[in-house]
Amino acid sequence: MATVAIVALVAGLGLGQLIVSPGQAAADADAPAAGLITVPVENRTLANDVTMRGDATYADSVEVSIETGELAGAPIVTGQVPEVAAIFDTASIALEVTGRPVIVLPGDLPVYRTLRVGVSGPDVLQFKQGLSVAGIDAGALDSDVFDAQTASAVTALYAKVGYPAPTGGTEVASAVSNAEAGVASAQASVDSATGALTVVQSAASNVDVVEQGNLVRSAQRVLALAKTEGTPNEIADAEEAVTLAVARQGQALAPRDASAEQAAVTAAKADLTRAGETLSDARDGALAYLPAGEVLYLPGLPRRVDEISVKRGSSISGPVMRVSGATLVISGSATASDAALLEVGAPAVLAMPDGDQGATITSVLPSEPASGEPASGRFTVLFAPDALTDEQIQAVQGSNVRVRVPVSSTEGEVLAVPLAALTAGPGGESRVEFDPGDGAETVLVEVTTGLAAEGFVEITAIDGSLGVGDLVVVGR
Repeated sequence: MATVAIVALVAGLGLGQLIVSPGQAAADADAPAAGLITVPVENRTLANDVTMRGDATYADSVEVSIETGELAGAPIVTGQVPEVAAIFDTASIALEVTGRPVIVLPGDLPVYRTLRVGVSGPDVLQFKQGLSVAGIDAGALDSDVFDAQTASAVTALYAKVGYPAPTGGTEVASAVSNAEAGVASAQASVDSATGALTVVQSAASNVDVVEQGNLVRSAQRVLALAKTEGTPNEIADAEEAVTLAVARQGQALAPRDASAEQAAVTAAKADLTRAGETLSDARDGALAYLPAGEVLYLPGLPRRVDEISVKRGSSISGPVMRVSGATLVISGSATASDAALLEVGAPAVLAMPDGDQGATITSVLPSEPASGEPASGRFTVLFAPDALTDEQIQAVQGSNVRVRVPVSSTEGEVLAVPLAALTAGPGGESRVEFDPGDGAETVLVEVTTGLAAEGFVEITAIDGSLGVGDLVVVGR
């Protein structure tokens, strides 16, 4: 055993002198000969992009309040409560309060009064323009007067949303009936006074003319007989009788004084005018009107419901909901240098969870600094995504997405090499080092360069000697 151990030890020492480690072998080896690092010329499309992150939100979020000051009782929500994500458009119903609708119309001016026949102002003009958007003719759109045609349009609007138009009720109907009776009575008075005036102003009848003529001629015959056979006294009496008959004839046939009858006619017509005005007012009051609490103006329709603050049966005591623009927007931030490359209407690409999605730049504006802070020099960029499915909207809403905006690109595929392949000649010209292969000497080829992007540059050999797959040197 001792002998075996001694032999094994001697053998191990001998073998240790013959074995060399990889590290020692590498250290003892000579350096490899220098070689070329080459890459092939490629055929590819080059594009420069501006990349940023953007928040996906619904823009222009506002709280919605409803005018309830004119309600006789408590403003109770009785129905038509929208769900979150519901869309409001022209003539939509925002809520039903105390059994009456709150109709959505486009506009910026808030509600501040009830509109009825006879009132005028910018709110009337806004209402008429809103009716026009709803496809209802409310009269001249450059007139701010609420007239009978506007009232008729109110009736059409309520018919469109499925509710009866507001009117004055039984009291107003009774006022109209009373006013109509007043007009009839005043007309009867006018007719009566006019008849009396006509009688007074009419000429004497033929009977009166004949009768008065007969009386005069009879007196003249008596006078003629008295002058022939009568005494002086009889002659005098006959003459006086003729004079009296002629006077009576003149009085009977003379025009009558109609001043009293004319005054009666004038007074009766004035009463008729006043009765007509009363009837007109009563009828205007019976026309449809727009209560302040039954309309909600929202700019930028359509709008999306983001939050509901009331439910059926609850009393309104503040804002009832929050709405925003119905279109999803992507809001990103860019430096001034990047923003200078962006244009409204330019296409962009959104990195959506289910793949890339197209979009369009809708706004590039300087970012508003926070209160008391200096201007940041950055720009807010808004993007409108192309048509999204409901699933895509739900997936991206409230998230932050990557946005890529191509700002320049080649028209299709071009010859391209890595930027490291370019060198500058003594005259500043651009060139690449072409490796023919098979150990041949490399050749410097002068090129013209185009767009540089993604670490590559577009090249064209001046002598046309380079093509796809040719090797160019990028290092040694």
